Amino acid sequence: MPAPATLLLLAIAIPLAGALGIALAGSRPNLREAVTLLTAALLFAAVLALLPAVGARPEANLYEVAPGLALAFKLEPLGMLFALVASGLWIVNSIYSIGYMRANKEPRQTGFYVCFAIALASTMGIALAKNLFTLFLFYEALTLSTYPLVTHKQNAEAVRAGRIYLGLLLGTSLVLFLPAIIGTYIIAGTLDFTPGGILGGKATPLVIGILLGLFAFGIGKAALMPLHFWLPAAMVAPTPVSALLHAVAVVKAGVFTILKVATMIFGADALASLGNSSWPTIVAGTTVLAASLVALRQDNLKRLLAYSTVSQLSYIVLGVAILAPISMVGAAMHIAAHALGKITLFFAAGSIYTAAHLTEVSELDGIGRRMPWTMGAFAVGALAMIGLPPTAGFLGKWFILTGAMQTANWLAVTVIILSTLLNAGYFLPIVFRAFFREPPSGGAAHQAGEAPWPIVLALTATATGTVLLFFAPGIPYELAQLMIGR
Repeated sequence: MPAPATLLLLAIAIPLAGALGIALAGSRPNLREAVTLLTAALLFAAVLALLPAVGARPEANLYEVAPGLALAFKLEPLGMLFALVASGLWIVNSIYSIGYMRANKEPRQTGFYVCFAIALASTMGIALAKNLFTLFLFYEALTLSTYPLVTHKQNAEAVRAGRIYLGLLLGTSLVLFLPAIIGTYIIAGTLDFTPGGILGGKATPLVIGILLGLFAFGIGKAALMPLHFWLPAAMVAPTPVSALLHAVAVVKAGVFTILKVATMIFGADALASLGNSSWPTIVAGTTVLAASLVALRQDNLKRLLAYSTVSQLSYIVLGVAILAPISMVGAAMHIAAHALGKITLFFAAGSIYTAAHLTEVSELDGIGRRMPWTMGAFAVGALAMIGLPPTAGFLGKWFILTGAMQTANWLAVTVIILSTLLNAGYFLPIVFRAFFREPPSGGAAHQAGEAPWPIVLALTATATGTVLLFFAPGIPYELAQLMIGR
């Protein structure tokens, strides 16, 4: 077994080597996809092998750019959780992608798998970064590596979506995120992620508040309103890309970064210096509710799911804003719960498109009778987004709600209750329509069967995982507890 420091480097090197292998095997589809699956499995094995070492927090330093500024990696509990989620779901997403890309005869499949592997290497770099400098480099690499995936279809709509995607994510990084990092370095003299934070007692509440605002809106991948519209625009991409954006890497990298910055750059003392400032709660709560209201009006299934993601991810930001230890635990657990639930929903949407060529909610009458596995999995994912047991979505939301009640943050309590009702308002009618309405005579829903087996296998696996995580939340919960020093 390699040393933990070596495993840290392997977690980034394995997907990069896989990208090269995929490119070399591009003319032989079976070999190319075998390399993809092998790479995903090796990455997950390497990340899993790191789990016993999380308490020791091993490091790997590559290159020192300046004093206190190095390209370096370090294992810590929150990063371990994110790395496990992303690497584990890459295996399932790869199985799904093989079925989806072949069934829909998508072009440029080799480039698709290459960019996917590079995106996972970037994600591992974000998850395992020792400091903000390293995280920022891989954060930008993730934007650049996913741009070709967003523009995969190369039509006018995809090119326009790609411009929005690249412009907004790079713009927020350079205009807001990077100045926040520079300001932090000037004030603290370091960018290392440190339990308890590095800013406590080193800046006035005004400066802390300004830095927090720069980070919150500069981390554009977190999709806080009004800097969220890159995410619905990117739904023009193939469904496996949508799953990558929403569940595996991109938006998860955003909320992961916000949570990590809050706990290991600011820390409880610095955030407490803001007093009773409610603007973080207002921003997160507004995003949760406004995105849910927009989702209520969507007929296109993928756009509905996109706005649902904007709403759901702000639960994680809300958990940070509440400033209670239990809400921080809930925010961390919601990263894993949302990943499993949302990837299931996108897998189901892609399955419907592949088997029946349907994209609108209004077209789904009776489709559950012909596609019971797909729509059964969709129902599980919907329950997770609403936050109902026995799905993992209940756990994170419950801990966040508990933290809001402990701190008497009644604004957050109201947001969580109202958003739960709104989530039910746009998800349950889809399930009802699919199973309890008659399909149109001779329509696609009447004629459709299930999608190819790799698609059905993948969505069944993630739906099952969503339920299993409710009954066995041990690893995410323990990592979340370690994150807050318990």
